[in-house]
Amino acid sequence: MELKVLLLIFVVPVVWGYKSGLVTESCVDMKPHHGGQSPQTGPAPFTVTTEQNNYTQGDEIKVTLQSTGSTPFVGFLLQARESGGLLPVGSFVVTTNVAQLLNCNQKTNSAVSHTSNSPKYDIQVTWKPEASKDIKSIQFHATFVQNYQTFWVDVGSPVLKFTSAMSSGPLLVQSTSDPSSTSTTKTISSADCGVTKVCFSQPSGCDPAAISSCFFMSSMSPSSGTLHYEMSGPSDGYIAFGFSDDQMMGNDDIYICGIGSNGLVSVQHAFSRGKTTPQTLSLGNISNIEASMQQGVISCSFTSRNTISTERTTGINQMYYILFAYGSSSNGNIQVHRDTFVSSAKIDISKPQLLQNADFPQIMQAHGALMLIAWMTTSSLGMMVARYLKGMAKGRTLFGKDIWFVVHVTVMSLTVAETIIAFILAFSHVRGWAEGAHSVLGCLVMILALIQPTLALLRCAPQHPRRFLFNLSHAFIGVAAKGLGVAAIFTGLNKIDSTNYWLLKVMGGFVAWEALFYTLLELLVRWKNKTDVASSTLGSKKISVDVLLVVLYFLGNIAFLVALLSGIGTA
Repeated sequence: MELKVLLLIFVVPVVWGYKSGLVTESCVDMKPHHGGQSPQTGPAPFTVTTEQNNYTQGDEIKVTLQSTGSTPFVGFLLQARESGGLLPVGSFVVTTNVAQLLNCNQKTNSAVSHTSNSPKYDIQVTWKPEASKDIKSIQFHATFVQNYQTFWVDVGSPVLKFTSAMSSGPLLVQSTSDPSSTSTTKTISSADCGVTKVCFSQPSGCDPAAISSCFFMSSMSPSSGTLHYEMSGPSDGYIAFGFSDDQMMGNDDIYICGIGSNGLVSVQHAFSRGKTTPQTLSLGNISNIEASMQQGVISCSFTSRNTISTERTTGINQMYYILFAYGSSSNGNIQVHRDTFVSSAKIDISKPQLLQNADFPQIMQAHGALMLIAWMTTSSLGMMVARYLKGMAKGRTLFGKDIWFVVHVTVMSLTVAETIIAFILAFSHVRGWAEGAHSVLGCLVMILALIQPTLALLRCAPQHPRRFLFNLSHAFIGVAAKGLGVAAIFTGLNKIDSTNYWLLKVMGGFVAWEALFYTLLELLVRWKNKTDVASSTLGSKKISVDVLLVVLYFLGNIAFLVALLSGIGTA
């Protein structure tokens, strides 16, 4: 019993010292004093990185301690030392409650350690150099503790060289649309694509040096473990490319070239979860950064020795799909991408080749075709019959109902069925909620399409004094669904035709065509209501005019529909 008490007395200070992070006794050798335990000799699953490769007086250096996999660290000690030296230099600033400042070798705030033994995957602190003329290259040194028995000592960062000329952070270039200004980025082009570098572009095979509307990225491997990336494209906010295990966004290792809150273009490293804003990561081992914006085209190039990781797959020589996205930004924060395209197959980014864009999925082609037929043709027919053609077969019935009513119910039921099927196809492909206006509009159309027949089944008799309420609501919901359906088609076509907008122009022509004939038919109805002519011959002529306008309208409708279906089929 006495032996147990003695052991407890000696062990408790060790445990609590390790948990609190107050480890000033480790300032010199960087070793945690864990009762004679020896440090690991193999590669550490943790890294020490900075956002830049050199620095100057007055810089604030972002330093990141990070797990390279799924293993967390619970304790750490970080110092900055002159390259080859043993004494800490500079001072740190922390902004998180999981890290605390220590005074090593009687220098204030010259080291950082943990505050508790909670699992940690990523810690970022800021280091400031000393106000001294005798400044040399420095290196950050860290100790990582995985558990009491397992720890790594003196894990070093790349050496940061001191320069008196410039800051070494990601190269920032003032964005400008002045054609006479000189870009600091070398010309990015499609030269040597498939020979010495991987290239991926939209439109496929375009040359960014010749076409300003070309979205382009390339990669080449000048040495083992090193990749040089280039990306370019027209955007008012950012362009980005990433590595993915599938053709959907989510769990992607990405690089962003975008305009910051200061109006300058810079490179960011991030990890995308798919449904939220990407998580910004440390740039890591990145160098030779060049960035600019010229006449609305953003360009970036840089060299990276970072490994690629999607969490499920890690390594430069692994197989990945390549994603490309672009969009706007607000005060330096990227917004939901305006458009994206993805490679048709997984590739090894270190092996030169030309990538092809993935075809527009057939299931989404079917979705688009059904929405076009529903809200361009069948819904228009149902609305025109109910509004303008009731008198065509007046007195004639089918299944005990007026023919116009049977036709109206049939084509509108078909419209609802087409919409439901299209919605299910899109939802099964995306496997969840997709961000953007198109998804919102599609859901609203789906809701109204279900409300409309439900209200029709519950309508009161034609002679009921409140029947006019149903008539008004039925007409309003029908027009609203039609308008939202057309808007959804526009946003959908924009997703697959964001380069020359041919499909959008055709859809715009259809809207103008439809507006023209609705206007003519509405004027004809108003004229007929004001003209009380009993002549059956004149009445026949009026009906003939109705029929003629409807026939002309549907000939044009079919022409526009075929053009759009062909465009979707070849997307």
